[in-house]
Amino acid sequence: DLKALMGDPSDNIPGVKGIGEKTAISLLTKYESIDNLYNHIDEVTGKTKEKLELDKENAYKSYDLATIYTEVPIDTTLDNIKYNGINALEYIKILEDLEFYSLIKKIDIDKDMMDTTISNKHEDVKVEILKDLSNFKIDGDYSLYIEILGENYHNDKPLGVGIYNDKISSFIPFDVLLENKDIFNNSFNMSTYDLKKLLYIFKTYGITLPKCNFDTMVAGYLLNYNIKDDISYLAKTKGYDIPFYEDIYGKGVKLHVIEEEPLAKALIEKARFIYDTKEDFIKELDEDGSLLLFHNIEMPLINVLTDMEYTGIKVDRKYLEETGKELRSKLDKLEKEIFELAGCNFNVSSPKQLGIVLFETMGIPYPKRIKDNNYSTSKEILDKLKDEYEIVNKVLEYRMLAKLESNYVVGLINEIKDDGKVHTIFTQTLTRTGRLSSIEPNLQNIPIRTEEGKLIRKAFLPDDNSVLLSSDYSQIELRIFASLANATNLIDAFKSGADIHSKTASDIFGIPIEQVDKNMRRKAKAVNFGILYGISGFGLAEDLGIDFKEASKFIDSYLETYPDIKKYRDDVIKDAESKGYVKTIMNRKRVIDEIKNKNYMIKEQGRRIALNTPIQGSSADILKKAMIEIYDEFNKKGLKSKMLIQVHDELVFNVLNSELDEVKEIVKRIMENTYTLNVPLEVDIEVGTDWYEAK
Repeated sequence: DLKALMGDPSDNIPGVKGIGEKTAISLLTKYESIDNLYNHIDEVTGKTKEKLELDKENAYKSYDLATIYTEVPIDTTLDNIKYNGINALEYIKILEDLEFYSLIKKIDIDKDMMDTTISNKHEDVKVEILKDLSNFKIDGDYSLYIEILGENYHNDKPLGVGIYNDKISSFIPFDVLLENKDIFNNSFNMSTYDLKKLLYIFKTYGITLPKCNFDTMVAGYLLNYNIKDDISYLAKTKGYDIPFYEDIYGKGVKLHVIEEEPLAKALIEKARFIYDTKEDFIKELDEDGSLLLFHNIEMPLINVLTDMEYTGIKVDRKYLEETGKELRSKLDKLEKEIFELAGCNFNVSSPKQLGIVLFETMGIPYPKRIKDNNYSTSKEILDKLKDEYEIVNKVLEYRMLAKLESNYVVGLINEIKDDGKVHTIFTQTLTRTGRLSSIEPNLQNIPIRTEEGKLIRKAFLPDDNSVLLSSDYSQIELRIFASLANATNLIDAFKSGADIHSKTASDIFGIPIEQVDKNMRRKAKAVNFGILYGISGFGLAEDLGIDFKEASKFIDSYLETYPDIKKYRDDVIKDAESKGYVKTIMNRKRVIDEIKNKNYMIKEQGRRIALNTPIQGSSADILKKAMIEIYDEFNKKGLKSKMLIQVHDELVFNVLNSELDEVKEIVKRIMENTYTLNVPLEVDIEVGTDWYEAK
């Protein structure tokens, strides 16, 4: 009855228009039901009576909608739907796909839940704790797993290693390993999980590096498993009941070292999982067509990334501190100006307070429909208002400067180690396109669009007697796109060295390239890049600030002008819808579940992913191949210059002054010739005394 009067928007129950919760409760307190209310409608007075009479039909319709229907015809019995337990492996696979990791942690797998063919995976391992390694000898290929107390292997304490094969089931405490740094020889192949972590720790502590030809973490990543730092997630999907890291060691302030016996058991169990499943993963990689990518790109890349992380990049602490003071001064000044425009003081960094000030106190019209009485102050909303309201512009500037201060000044200062450098972690198994990512700190998102952001790059310096060298692929994604689509007009433009965006504008507008103005080129550039990501008329309209119809017409003209591109796009989407995945030029596979979704918006997202992944993923493949070849060439020639940072299409090197000409030649030659497309790859090289100058 209450919902019949006041409605319920969350369930699309309309209620009586104009009757809210307070009035509805008052009426039902007196009349108890809507039937009794309408039987005594003449007793109700004023506007309330008028609203009730006008919307009587909706009141009863709402009553029906809000009534729970209890006469559902059921054609089964309780015995037919009796719960008989779960298929644990299938259940875990579903939870993995949905990324419901907290639910996986709650599953208590026992032998009764498992198929008999895998029950041996849950038998207790033999545990041997080695304190004396004088008679220790590895015979045959083996697996090795190293554990640290924490999440950052650059800083956190190693606890020990678990070693396993058909003859060995041993745990070596890390302090014992430090006294026996040469126990690992290269007579046999070792396999592990997260080889980069192992190599970094061994290199840091001077332990002889064993020969490794298999990383289960990387293999699982290429096979589209959901990969985490904690090996237990992957182990669960393969039927191994290995406790989760935080269940053993805790997390946050509760992180702690456990007793040696359970520590040894945990590490040996993890090593056994790696050893047992290696051949299965190799078979899966082979069947998936990813084995060459695994052996030729991803595995060799681990050595490159380890060296980059270990080397680190020098950062000028004093410069950052001075920059921080300047930013704080600008922020204080901006804050005062915002308060003056608002007519009151408030926390500019609080979205809730800012929304109230802008849209209630100042009465600025909210550009969208309000949900749940909450005002969004996202960039999307504020961008719609910045041209009309000075305060909005100042708020956006304040946010940008505040982010620079906290993330890139304070954040970087906190990451500087005793050697005066920051040592990022390059994550190889995160993105679905194959791109590398950077964490702790993230060096890939140092701002470049604003002048203030660019100045942060001045803090990154070369070593003594060196310079920084930046090598950047020129428009690599457009070049890959032109090559994959076999778009003859674009290919010819790239081969002739013409400005690709002016050439596109010339083709679309049907005018000589000399007559293309800045506005035409701007539109062509937006479509050239937007088409890679399956941009819509709405998206292009927003990017260019033009009418939707004009934007849609421009996209149509583009596709009519370049029929090769239209055919390529159509073929990629059709193929992805049929197979459920796409591949890059080096056979990197990305499964796209979204493209088979019945929801239109999700399906469209899947189509955009299908269009972009072969291009962005192929770009990642090419750069990774170039990184490996440059690293090998440096080592072959005994050069002391080092690769330091990878940012999407750019590589940054510390180059000794005496090696500069040789490094320039090597980097440009390898990057431009590492892979042959239908168009030439071009690399821009800049040199400077800091990253800003080199970029």
